[in-house]
Amino acid sequence: MRTRLLTLAALATLSCATSPRPAAAQARVVDDAGRHHLSVIVGATILDEDESDSAFTLGLDYEYRVSERIGLGAVAERAFGPLDSTTLLATADIHLWRGLAIQTGPGVEFAEGATAFVVRLGALYEFELGGGFTLSPQAHYDFSDAEDAVVLGVAFGHAF
Repeated sequence: MRTRLLTLAALATLSCATSPRPAAAQARVVDDAGRHHLSVIVGATILDEDESDSAFTLGLDYEYRVSERIGLGAVAERAFGPLDSTTLLATADIHLWRGLAIQTGPGVEFAEGATAFVVRLGALYEFELGGGFTLSPQAHYDFSDAEDAVVLGVAFGHAF
């Protein structure tokens, strides 16, 4: 059952990333100068099964804005301490309204010598600070073959 849910979530992610955009979303395309966005993520990873298991998390998030509404990219995160894991994701960011976005995508997690398939679903709100800099509080849920996790953090980024 869990594998079916993970497969369904991955297919939904691909569908969102490749579906045609509505006419309203095509009206304004992001300038070439601001299509790239790189962020450093600082936060915590909390295992779903045992909330006392948490770890300091540090990561990088890259997004290429395909349009005003859709961005495609990658996330690399490292959970330190007792969790000692690395997560790599291919992501689609769906920008809903102002700075509010949903981030989703499939990936892989490396922990304790094992590898697990993971699908992320989360939300963030990107505050523009000026000069291309951003601050984004975010919350994500990682569905995994091994162990589900919640990732809470703040991203400090720059559009270029």
